[in-house]
Amino acid sequence: MKKSEIPQDDSPLKGWTREVCYAKNEEGKYEAGLSTGWSIKKDALDGAWEEVERRINEALQKVRANEASPILYFMEKSLMDEGVLAHYTGIWKWRVKRHLKPQVFSKLNDKVLQKYANAFEISIDELKNFK
Repeated sequence: MKKSEIPQDDSPLKGWTREVCYAKNEEGKYEAGLSTGWSIKKDALDGAWEEVERRINEALQKVRANEASPILYFMEKSLMDEGVLAHYTGIWKWRVKRHLKPQVFSKLNDKVLQKYANAFEISIDELKNFK
């Protein structure tokens, strides 16, 4: 792509930030140029965020139906999976999976809940009394 062909499409970040792209100049050498956005990239990101929203809403419905603990909702909202959450909390992954069950979650002590609350940057009360 030539430097003059770097996409300058509208994006949600237009006017706030720009992305560095590398393109050929008039001499055929690569150099950096700035792009305000690219419609193809925007469409791909929009699709990804729609999937994130779908997963968050699905987790919320499971928590409300008492099919999952609030940990699932906050995990999805924080863009984490069991492995990432295990790393942040220092709790083994198999235990994190167990804590996703409402009956197991309801028996957790405050020390364990505090680890989850810290990972999600919320209070224990928000975790315990999630509605």
